[in-house]
Formats: sequence, structure tokens, C-alpha cells
Amino acid sequence: MPAPNVIVLRAPGTNCDVETAHAFAHCGARAEKVHLFRVLERPEMLKDFQILCVPGGFSYGDDVGAGAIFGGQLKSRLGSALREFLLADKLVLGICNGFQVLMRSGILPGGSENWPPQEGVKPDATLTWNDNGRYTARWVRLQTKGSNSVFLKGIDSIELPIAHAEGKIVVRSDNVLAGWRDRRQIAMCYDPQDNPNGSTADIAGLCDPTGRVFGLMPHPERHIHATQHPQWTRRRFESDEGAGMQIFRNAVEYFR
Repeated sequence: MPAPNVIVLRAPGTNCDVETAHAFAHCGARAEKVHLFRVLERPEMLKDFQILCVPGGFSYGDDVGAGAIFGGQLKSRLGSALREFLLADKLVLGICNGFQVLMRSGILPGGSENWPPQEGVKPDATLTWNDNGRYTARWVRLQTKGSNSVFLKGIDSIELPIAHAEGKIVVRSDNVLAGWRDRRQIAMCYDPQDNPNGSTADIAGLCDPTGRVFGLMPHPERHIHATQHPQWTRRRFESDEGAGMQIFRNAVEYFR
């Protein structure tokens, strides 16, 4: 099959689109950075892509909440186009602010099951301020917890950097958390002894029930070269490639 087409969807305030597109391209995809306004003008353009990625940054300055405005535009103006995308055998990735967008729009945690969300229905979960009340940027160790995420194939643990202020997942009830576990949607977790934001059950990433939609707070695009790791001069690495590259490679190889 030809290389998949990736749309890296940016908005005012997005700042990780270039390196995210580079990571996909390095793995053999055809990655195109597209402004949200272009898709709002012509939603049918989504049909030309196999992977949708919402990268990190501070979309709309995180006004009224991180990812809230971007997510609201997806929900209110791209409902049918995104539903068609979600129902097809395609992939969606949200990184940091992109994860916040997926959660605020309602694409996660349910994927196509409840998309577009009905007015007045309360979400099962959201992302809110870190327990320390401030922006936190550092490296963390993560476990994948045996999820069914396409993006995490062959990855049991990984080290990646985080950089966020609103990365704490809170759930509406214990039943929501139990449902995620039963459906293998808890895709990535912090070390319980080193949870940087107080996220419920140490959750750092979620996938939808199909495993084709994945959102995570850490930044895999910031560890695509071994030299990006803070201990690269003191630790022996198996290759020159950073651990985050495998997430992008898994997405591309899904279509081969």
C-alpha cells in the first residue's frame, strides 16, 4: 500500500507541528501541516488522509481551558466529517494539547461510539490542572499497561518528556475507570512513585475501544533522536533513534 497521508492539524498557538510532521515523514508517511481554518472551510479534505494528528502547543492560548476552543470547533463544525473519519479504518493521535483537544471535543475516550456528543451529556472524564498548580516540564518513565492501542505495539515502557499545566485526568466515577480497564483503554501510565500531575490511576494516555484513537500527555516527537535524552552522554542507547519514534512508526506501519 502507498505511504499513508498524515494531516497534522494546527491552530493558533500550536507549536509542535513541525517536529511532529518530521517524525511521521521520517517513518515513511506523507505528512502535511494544515491549519484548522482550511479544514473548517472544506471538511471533505479529511477524506484524503489516513492519519489525523493534533500536535502539542497552546491552541488559542489555552483561553477558557487547555484545548477547549479547538475541541469546541471540532465538535460544533466538523461533527459529520470527523464521524466518517472515525468510522473508517483510520488513525487519530493527540499529543499533549492535542490530547486535551480530543478530550474536550469528546473524541476520547469513546471514539466513534458517542461522536458527535449529544448536547447536555456530561463527559466521563476531563483534563484539569496539575496538583502542583503550575506548568511542569521534565522527563518521565511510562508503562503501557497492555492496552490495545495501535500506536504502542511492541512498547512495554518508554521515557518521554512532559510539558503541561493541565494534564491531570479526573473521572466522573469509579465505574468509568473500571470500564476503561475492562476495555483496555488505559494506554499509558506514569510510575506510581513519580506521577507528575496527580492524574487518576497515574494515567498518562488513553485510547478508544478500537485502539485506533490515542491521546497522551507526554511528547514522543521530542524524543526521536537518542541525543534528545538528557542522559545521552552517560547511558548506552541501542540506536541513534529516540524511543518516541516507535509510536509514529507503528502508526505508519499499520497501513502496510
